[in-house]
Amino acid sequence: MSEKIPVTVITGFLGSGKTTLVRHLLGHARGKRIALIINEFGDIGVDKEVLAGCGDETCREEDMIELANGCICCTVADDFIPTMKTLLERDERPDHIVIETSGLALPQPLIRAFNWPEIKTEVTIDGVVTVVDAAALAEGRFASDEEAVDAQRKADSMLDHETPLGELFKDQLVSADLIIVNKTDLVDESGLAPVEAELRAAMRPGTGIVRAANGHVDTVALLGLGMASEDDLDGRESAHELEHGGEGHEHDDFDSFSIRLPAGSREALLKTIEETIRAHDVLRLKGFAAIEGAPARLAIQAVGPRVNAYFDRPWKDGEKRETALVVIGESPLDRDAITASLQAA
Repeated sequence: MSEKIPVTVITGFLGSGKTTLVRHLLGHARGKRIALIINEFGDIGVDKEVLAGCGDETCREEDMIELANGCICCTVADDFIPTMKTLLERDERPDHIVIETSGLALPQPLIRAFNWPEIKTEVTIDGVVTVVDAAALAEGRFASDEEAVDAQRKADSMLDHETPLGELFKDQLVSADLIIVNKTDLVDESGLAPVEAELRAAMRPGTGIVRAANGHVDTVALLGLGMASEDDLDGRESAHELEHGGEGHEHDDFDSFSIRLPAGSREALLKTIEETIRAHDVLRLKGFAAIEGAPARLAIQAVGPRVNAYFDRPWKDGEKRETALVVIGESPLDRDAITASLQAA
């Protein structure tokens, strides 16, 4: 029997930089044929489009599989296992498989799924990598210590109590074999030290920490960890599992919807997006925009009030030039008000 195919699971909170990390990984694969499973949140395949636009032979369409029927941790039997079986049945099997989970996914059910008999003998988890946003943590968001929260950012009422977001963040930390502290270019050394101290207090003993900016991490640090994480489940339990004895979970605390807009001004659109996020507590916004007079589409990634935008590729012949955005936040989102605000651009 051939050796098991290693699988890297990349998880992390909304906007931490998972897709940027994966894109860098694909561009520096060093000859490995990598298959990619992407679990989107929302009905516009933003992450797959970003990755497919990297222009590298490792970004081939046939090696990218998108699971958009719901959070991967809730659809293991219906979506994930059949997808893995399809990959394993290919004549030309991948050298490595990378799974990018949605920002809302609990890693634990996915890790346990690698013990399902349908795939157990053919794949193994090389490592679970959790990406965290150093800038957000330095600003006091998604922290559980009320005293630290009060000292860092008193104005953020979301942090004054335990929230579903904070619990999810902890679950992604305890599941990790390696934590990537991303966006370190936005935080000075005096800010990074307490961030890493907070992470070390929450993660399992023996978990590695690597600093990164723009998702640039040497593939040597990401691939070939050899952890076999599915055989090492102790200490990875989610907070929900510890409280409820392993019962399932819901994502009713989150809401998402998509909106399509005609082409417009770049400056007006980005300004409106930032104002809308601030006014309506939007956690995450991502998508592509059509800019009047521009031959290329504008990729947009927003986390909280920070909005990043860049032209990622020219519009294709026959492609409809319109703006398509996915909005994600805590439920319930005021969809009508958010839509009206964005349409003002």
